[in-house]
Amino acid sequence: MIKIEDLTVAFGRREVVKHVSLDLRDGEILGVVGESGSGKSVTALTLMGLVSDSAQMTTGRILFDQVVLREAGKPLDRALYRSYQGARMSMVFQEPQTSLNPTKRVGGQVEETLRLHGTLTKEERKRKVLETFESVGLKDPERVYASYPHQLSGGMRQRVMIAMAIILHPRLIVADEPTTALDVTVQNQIMGLLREINQKQNNAMLFITHDLNLARRICHRVAVMKDGQVVELGTAEEIFERPRKEYTRMLVEAVPSRMKRVSGSDGGGRALKSSPVLEVRNLSVYYQDGGNSLFSGTKKHRAVEGANFAVYPGESLGLVGESGCGKTSLSKAILGMNRRIEGESIHHSLRPQMVFQDPYSSLNPAKTIGWLLQEPLRAAGALDHSLAMTKGDMEAAAYDMLRRVGMGEEYFSRRPSELSGGQRQRVSIAQALIAGPGFLVADEPVSALDVTIQAQIMELMQNLQREMNLACLFISHDINVVYKMCDRIMIMKDGRIIETGETEEIFDNPKEEYTKLLLKEG
Repeated sequence: MIKIEDLTVAFGRREVVKHVSLDLRDGEILGVVGESGSGKSVTALTLMGLVSDSAQMTTGRILFDQVVLREAGKPLDRALYRSYQGARMSMVFQEPQTSLNPTKRVGGQVEETLRLHGTLTKEERKRKVLETFESVGLKDPERVYASYPHQLSGGMRQRVMIAMAIILHPRLIVADEPTTALDVTVQNQIMGLLREINQKQNNAMLFITHDLNLARRICHRVAVMKDGQVVELGTAEEIFERPRKEYTRMLVEAVPSRMKRVSGSDGGGRALKSSPVLEVRNLSVYYQDGGNSLFSGTKKHRAVEGANFAVYPGESLGLVGESGCGKTSLSKAILGMNRRIEGESIHHSLRPQMVFQDPYSSLNPAKTIGWLLQEPLRAAGALDHSLAMTKGDMEAAAYDMLRRVGMGEEYFSRRPSELSGGQRQRVSIAQALIAGPGFLVADEPVSALDVTIQAQIMELMQNLQREMNLACLFISHDINVVYKMCDRIMIMKDGRIIETGETEEIFDNPKEEYTKLLLKEG
């Protein structure tokens, strides 16, 4: 059905995809795995006709049912691609925040796909959108339909993008990290849905992911990419059970699992005997909802209700729950980024910082990485003159932090748009850590990273906790990451913290049915 033959893609003189050949058959899920920057997304975007104009296809061709969609040395046939995009082939992007129009309601944006490629009436289109929203696990489809992107959580926005991709039942779905922002229960729903569509409609899926556990579960074959090349291709069983290449073996061994944890503190012992770094007392968070326009709001929506907990020096406290349950709302309220609250959060540390879930939206695209890393140091010096540093000292600190998150000095002068999603997340983490905070909120800090860099970042955070006695509220949908990183775990559902305990206690003896479900599906 789909053939990529000898594909080479270059940006200027730099080849980012090198002589890649892949075939994708009807009814098959082909996984593409590899580290950030390995060429996975560029390959997918080239297949879809969405790669930037600065990219040059220097060798190869792309075929869909023996129709040549793209060929090296020939200009892109945009009209041909438009006839295929949406109707015959669709794509789920990694970062839904950048794919949805912030000024339009999400229901209308999904409906637009039906309008462009069908003859349904407006009422029929809306009904189809609501049905699709429900099928991808979106609660209250009517409310989602009428919402703007900023009114939805990251996971909810991702599910909207998946709904947009599958609504016309295309023969090819290109999924670029489609479950990055989703918790394990919704992740399983979505993958079950995509797998069901794959089986019933006999369509094909190109599944790009850094989550090797997920690739292992759902893919028929897996291609491993490194430095723009396919270094190994085989069945999922061959790749994960009998890898031939050393690089593949390294990736497989780096996958987080429920092994013995390497923690920054002894959790309920030494850390809890200290005075807390943060105290949260009966904290509730509200949003205005239900208005008829972008600027109106007539109804209070309770996102968090009655949260009570404390975080201690050197401790990682995990926060786990479904997308939309209130995790991010709670973290922003703690840091004073949301004023619609009741109750209180009391800080006993200096300069609390946050690592955001979406690094693209938190990094100024006009500034260099070096400038962005120095900004927290400049801000700290402006607030407290005793913390002011010379320009040379700030630059040295920025270079050092780049190295500590696994990036070379050459990234100092680059801008966020020149980095992969995983690289941008590492910069975001470095920016949060460079000023030496006493308390860190990490909102999905490794969700966009490939497994090898993920392991490096987790090790880095654990080392910093030991060195600085750093306290961390660690938010994640990946239960295996939480197990490895956290001393205690809080389970959140529908805006409430329903269970709290030491990590081993939660995993070995969960009390709530919802907790048991999370552990089973993770």
